[in-house]
Amino acid sequence: MKRREFLRTTGISSAAASLVMGLPSLGSAAEAERRRRIVFVFSPNGVIPKHFWPDQAGAEFDFKRILKPLEPFRDQLLTAKGINNQIRGDGDGHMRGIGCLLTGIELFPGDIQGGSDTPAGWSMGISVDQFIRNQLQANPATQTRFGSLEFGVMVPDRADTWTRMSYAGPNQPVAPISDPYAMFDKLYGQTKNRQMLSSVLDDLSGDLKHVASLVSSEDRQLLNQHLDLVRKVEKDLQTEFAAATKNDGAAHAVPKLQPNIEEQNDNMPEITRMQIELMVNSFVADFARVASLQITNSVGQPRMRWLDIPEGHHGLSHEPDSNEEAYEKLIKINTWYAEQVAHLAKRMQETPDPSGQGNLLDNTTIVWTNELGKGNSHTRNDIPFVMVGGGLDFKMGISHDFGGVSHNRLLLSFLEGFGMPQKSFGNPNFCGDGPLTGIMA
Repeated sequence: MKRREFLRTTGISSAAASLVMGLPSLGSAAEAERRRRIVFVFSPNGVIPKHFWPDQAGAEFDFKRILKPLEPFRDQLLTAKGINNQIRGDGDGHMRGIGCLLTGIELFPGDIQGGSDTPAGWSMGISVDQFIRNQLQANPATQTRFGSLEFGVMVPDRADTWTRMSYAGPNQPVAPISDPYAMFDKLYGQTKNRQMLSSVLDDLSGDLKHVASLVSSEDRQLLNQHLDLVRKVEKDLQTEFAAATKNDGAAHAVPKLQPNIEEQNDNMPEITRMQIELMVNSFVADFARVASLQITNSVGQPRMRWLDIPEGHHGLSHEPDSNEEAYEKLIKINTWYAEQVAHLAKRMQETPDPSGQGNLLDNTTIVWTNELGKGNSHTRNDIPFVMVGGGLDFKMGISHDFGGVSHNRLLLSFLEGFGMPQKSFGNPNFCGDGPLTGIMA
């Protein structure tokens, strides 16, 4: 019986179908190629270079304070210093930092004014994540339900150049989904409200239990693990919902808070973890092979009170290096971002790949980046690029210093690692030397 006929006969929901159709028991043979994946993680406002970059290139590199949380992944980690965003044109440094980061091309002229620079609009080209998505979706062997998934954490509702890093094409920004409930709905069906979560999950678990009796013991183990993952997400969502509604019916008026600062700010750690769990779930179910996690936005101003830091991140990033108190706080902030990347890597490492080939991290490359090299100078030289995982077949366990090359060449390396080599990406004037040398295994 063909797989689609089998699924129709069993009557399972579309939410379960993507996972079930990827099980080896229902395939004619093992997959010839592994499931390559890439995840772009963004954090804003630059880093503190002295406490970020290793002192020396090569395999014997050290972990400075900010990157220390990633030390357990030394053998699967690559740092790439000396990558410069050389795109010029309209827009301030932050706008060109995020808007050109994954596109490698200038911004359109526009009416969004930032700093003392000329106003600008959206990017003139497609971003590398969406280019990879389109190539994968064009091949029936690598098509997935969504192609790509764009996760956000506290990304403002407003649409401007500072809030978007992914582009489906020229003038086509892709908005990340910052609400875990909305992402859950996208992945597992359109629930009318948050109280309906349990019924959606009951249907999904019923489908998976029904199929479990019809497949191999190995696949049954995968189904049970995915069900556990989904139930964990359910628990997290219901906990967050209870916290959000505990004051319903209170007699006093709820004050209106400044958007994206106070109202959601203190939930930022929990929302980040919830989004990571949903991303891991989506890869287990093979919903997508390209994803991004945009934590706030360029000029993002989260107040990390859980780190005893009441000031906004962007404001602190403008302080001079001589302000020792601000300097130390910025190190703590960036270390927290590194901890989130490490948590994502850990969750992938401990989750078997449903294809049967290693774990998720073996077949996924996480790319952690930023729109600036350093906040108080607004430089786009030495843009932070740290990669974890084996999805692109880069030579890992090494620290590079590329000496100031255009970041377009790294974008070309991402495409080469995915088996999609191109002569140029973005502005061809910055692609002349092709992909980076010495990065592939």
